[in-house]
Parts: sequence; C-alpha cells; structure tokens
Amino acid sequence: MSKAAKATNVEADTEVELSSASQDEIEGQREIGDAELKAIAEAMIFVADEPVSAKTIADVVKVARETIDKVLVDLVAEYDGRNSGLQLREIAAGWQIATRPEHHEQIRAYLKSRPSAKLSLASLETLAVIAYKQPVTVPEILEIRGVQSPSAIKTLLDKRLIVAKGRKETVGRPMMYGTSKEFLIQFGLKDLSELPSIEDFQDLAGGGES
Repeated sequence: MSKAAKATNVEADTEVELSSASQDEIEGQREIGDAELKAIAEAMIFVADEPVSAKTIADVVKVARETIDKVLVDLVAEYDGRNSGLQLREIAAGWQIATRPEHHEQIRAYLKSRPSAKLSLASLETLAVIAYKQPVTVPEILEIRGVQSPSAIKTLLDKRLIVAKGRKETVGRPMMYGTSKEFLIQFGLKDLSELPSIEDFQDLAGGGES
C-alpha cells in the first residue's frame, strides 16, 4: 500500500473516532460515579419547588430508575447518620429535604414570628372536614360544621389545597372536594395515611387569622 493510501486510511480512522467522541459529548454520555450521582440527586431535590420523584431524577441524569432508588436510600441513611436538623423524606410520591419532627416546635415558633398568609379559622375547619371526610360535598360540610362554607371553599381552592373530585350521584349532583398534592406538600405528608389528628391541624397550618 502506498504512503498516500496509508495516510488516507489513518485520517479516515481519526475522523471516525473524533465523530464518535463528539457524538457522546453531545448526548452527555459519560460514566457517573456513585458519589457524583448522589450529589446530583441531592442538589436537584434541594433546588426543586416541590418533591422530586426518583423517575424524574433518573430521566434527567439518564440512568436506570433502580440506580436512583439505591442512591436515595443511601442519601436517607447519610442524612440520618449526620444527626443534623434536616432529613430526606418521601412526600407526595417524591423526595424533599425537610426539617426533623423533633425540631418542629422551634421551627413552628420561628415561622409564626414571620408575617404569613395564614388560614382563617373557617378555612381551617373546612379543610379539616375535607381532609378526613373526602370526597365530600358542600352540603355535607355544612351538616358537619353547622355553618355555610362558600368563602372557605373558595379560599382553599385559590390556595390549591383542595381540588374538585367530580359530582356526587345524588339529587342536584353537587360537586365533591378532596385534598390536593399541594396539600400534601404544604403539610409535609407522604400520603393521606400520615394525616395528623384534627387537634393538630391549627398548629400545622400556622393558626387562625382575624
């Protein structure tokens, strides 16, 4: 084979290698170690406005869901081992960094010291009825509370704490209401099985407003 032909073959092989490497870089395909993957997952959960699912993290990082599940288990153990004021919790089908329950009294006192949009007593009572009796209609809420709740329902809808759950198959087909994903997030609940006692609702919601 002539020198010119050999040179041509070398150049062709080099172009193929460069093209392959460039494609990998464009697609972001590189090996991510366990430590880096754990750091990425933690950072994503920290900056998110709401709980992040393992699937979302896996899709973004482009790794198997099972890999992220293992990383999250390791992160939970790591947080628990630090004895810090934070923990990694599964909330509303996602993961969130939250304060530990043993510090809730102090955290609650701090939050109460800041100006905030608190729920009125009527809204709080209505929310409690909906949370524990859902799906429930306005007439059923009236029967339980003994007073009308239209403004409270509107407030809870505006705050996205409740959502419509369809109409009840009865006379007048009234709308039924239930709690939302936002409700789980605001109250730090994994699901409705973690609902606190009704007596704790006012403290959790920050108390009533005038």
